[in-house]
Amino acid sequence: MTSLSAALLALHLPSAFGDKLNNFASLFLKWNQSINLSAARTDAELRSQVIDCLHAVPHLAQPPSVPPTETRLLDVGAGGGLPAIVAAVCLPDVQVIALEPVHKKHAFLRTAARELSLPNLEPRAERLDAHTRFDYDAAMSRATFDLREWLRLGLARVRPGGLVLGFEASPRSDLPPETARTSYDIDAKPRAIVTLRRPLETAGAP
Repeated sequence: MTSLSAALLALHLPSAFGDKLNNFASLFLKWNQSINLSAARTDAELRSQVIDCLHAVPHLAQPPSVPPTETRLLDVGAGGGLPAIVAAVCLPDVQVIALEPVHKKHAFLRTAARELSLPNLEPRAERLDAHTRFDYDAAMSRATFDLREWLRLGLARVRPGGLVLGFEASPRSDLPPETARTSYDIDAKPRAIVTLRRPLETAGAP
């Protein structure tokens, strides 16, 4: 069993996602030879990053709503698609909007959306401060902002009750007290997914 297959099994995700994630890895490494998508230069290094991103997926899966509505997820500083493309592969019913202002990286995201058949991935060549939507169901960012700053920025982009997700490389003591943490190891190094939910609006509040 490969490390990717083992991660999918451990996270209770369908093994069928492995084929598309492997295709993503091949495309990523090909592009990474000519443009700097990430510091991951080998297949093993990239797979570790993909597995890291997979740990976000269970937190982003939304229970079915009645009546059903489209779930919208924002990824800020999407870079080479870690985690936007991983989320789009594993959450095909979720619309993933990936903000990446660097045009070469944005071009990769558009190519990946086409070649991997991901109609739910919408790359945009925008910075966060130029983006005009503030009602996402969830927002995430990886290795783009300071984690505490990202939680603050993300809360402004999700609806009441919406979720903000970040990736913690080293334990932080300065995050909001309502922040939840799910710990795991990648290559024997501690990591964590941190989540913070925007409070629901109180009836009658100004």
